[in-house]
Amino acid sequence: MFSLPSLPSWLPGLPSLEWGSSLLDSLLQGLIGAFGVSVLNSFLKVYFFVACANDPQRQLEKERLRAQWASLETVHLVGLALFLSVVGARVAALVVLEFSLRAVSTLLSLGKGSTNTERLQLYLLCQFSLGCGLTCGLSFLQEGAPHRTLNLLLSLGLAALLNWGSRCLRRHIFCLYELHSSQRYCGVCLGLLAGQHDLPRFLGRTLAVAFVVGDLAAVAVINKDFLSTSEAVRFWTPLTICYTLLVIYMQEEQRQQRFSLQSQVQTVLVRMGGLFVLLLTVGRWLDLLGILISLLGELWCLTGVRTLIDLCQIQGFPSPRAASAARTTPHQHQPSTPAQPQSPAPT
Repeated sequence: MFSLPSLPSWLPGLPSLEWGSSLLDSLLQGLIGAFGVSVLNSFLKVYFFVACANDPQRQLEKERLRAQWASLETVHLVGLALFLSVVGARVAALVVLEFSLRAVSTLLSLGKGSTNTERLQLYLLCQFSLGCGLTCGLSFLQEGAPHRTLNLLLSLGLAALLNWGSRCLRRHIFCLYELHSSQRYCGVCLGLLAGQHDLPRFLGRTLAVAFVVGDLAAVAVINKDFLSTSEAVRFWTPLTICYTLLVIYMQEEQRQQRFSLQSQVQTVLVRMGGLFVLLLTVGRWLDLLGILISLLGELWCLTGVRTLIDLCQIQGFPSPRAASAARTTPHQHQPSTPAQPQSPAPT
């Protein structure tokens, strides 16, 4: 039965060809991770747009979402793919583990009475960590595969298809949601009108699965470089202490500062600075370069969701049922003032 061999098997075995094949695989993994982040962004924009469209007081914010250029999103996708391609699997594993620990701590501190706004903020901040988790998971799952390049090409095709579908959904909602939801003849728009509050829950479960796989792959990627248990202990002990201090610091900063782009940039600088100092003692020189690339990637992702961060800062998105009730209340429950009898004019 015919099977397509991997790229290096077509040509003589030379070190330069192996290096070129690994570079191609890294580029494919970076593209897949960038497509995954783009899918998440599309669903978040759909949720924010529907929330603004259901609230008559948020028409200006709705137009801000519509005004984003598709060309800038393509540039953002290409830039993110380049960052994810050159960051390295080891540094990507450290970024995934750090964000996962911080996310678990944040979710445990929210409690049952929290709204969707806090979870949406967490989804906005996980962009680069999600891309690192996808690339790290692919690097671990495809390690030693006989047709690794072909497998990555198939995965890239599936990721591109999901990204195209999410963008088509976003364009449809941006252009026709208000018309279709009012006329009641589009199943997609009516589904979002009725079940908008379920979208953050769906995104949370999907992200949880992605980060669990990324965390397992990250631990395996880091441990494969250790020859003995003592070396692993010398690395994991300061790493655990550093992560614990970072989580405590982030929790205090979240209580004191307001959620904004400036505060999140400061948070990224502190996180990457802590990892940089840690890797100065237990890491490699190549890991330090990866931390600098991760810093640029985090800032690049924050600029891509700047509009959503501003929206999440200025409004606390009500549920669609509350918004629809707010629209119908002035018409259905407006109190009628009884007619007052006119007093006779004084003579």
